Amino acid sequence: MTSTDTGTAGRPGTGPLRRRAPGRQAPIALLLPAAVGLLYLILPLAGLLIRAPWSTLPQRLTAPGVLTALRLSLQCATLATLLCLALGVPIAWLLARVEFPGRRLVRALVTVPLVLPPVVGGVALLLVFGRRGLLGSWLDETFGFTLPFTTTGVVLAEAFVAMPFLIIAVEGALRGADRRYEEAAATLGAGRWVTFTHVTLPLVAPGIAAGGVLCWARALGEFGATITFAGNYPGITQTMPLAVYQTLEGGDLDAAIVLSLVLLIVSVTILAGLRDRWISGSS
Repeated sequence: MTSTDTGTAGRPGTGPLRRRAPGRQAPIALLLPAAVGLLYLILPLAGLLIRAPWSTLPQRLTAPGVLTALRLSLQCATLATLLCLALGVPIAWLLARVEFPGRRLVRALVTVPLVLPPVVGGVALLLVFGRRGLLGSWLDETFGFTLPFTTTGVVLAEAFVAMPFLIIAVEGALRGADRRYEEAAATLGAGRWVTFTHVTLPLVAPGIAAGGVLCWARALGEFGATITFAGNYPGITQTMPLAVYQTLEGGDLDAAIVLSLVLLIVSVTILAGLRDRWISGSS
């Protein structure tokens, strides 16, 4: 081999040693099902945009009950998310950091609402918090306080189905966090609570934020548990998903499309504007 040939062969990207960078071209066997899957997910959303009655949209958005249902949805989803944060973060920390008998069983139980039909969850809530339920009867007799078919009942129903999303996200963040910072804080004399609030929480803040966004979005779209446990009373328990169902039952397809479009816009805006920012840590 001459010196010229050696120089050409050893030069990157030239001669017979040239190689195609891996991962540049995906196989057709993956591209085709991926394209079909994307169409399957995007076309129904595009259908809402195409069929939306844009000419009468302002009048329909200001119709009686629409703004009330939207306000109630946002309020209840936010309160449910706060409840999930208050209860779900300690549960996630317990599952991630504490060894105790039956931990796998507890983890399975707290994730059951992910696969449980929401209507079944509503029935379960009635059996516990209803007037004749395990706790509801005591609340009614002692304090005269009832939860079913109230706005508080909507918050409880949404929190029940949404909390597993938060727990899974926070537990994963806790397991992936570098524990050397916590050990260093303990070495410097910080107590467990100070270490948790000043070291652990900042470390897993992106995971908590991402889980909170997913939890809020799930609570916003909850239907089955809400209508079973809280009913469908305008101004009290009728959230946007329930309003969509009622308008469809009444035969007003355009109104149902408008309500669905509002939910779609709110959900996409929250997820696209906040979740990626918190997960990636970008400003």
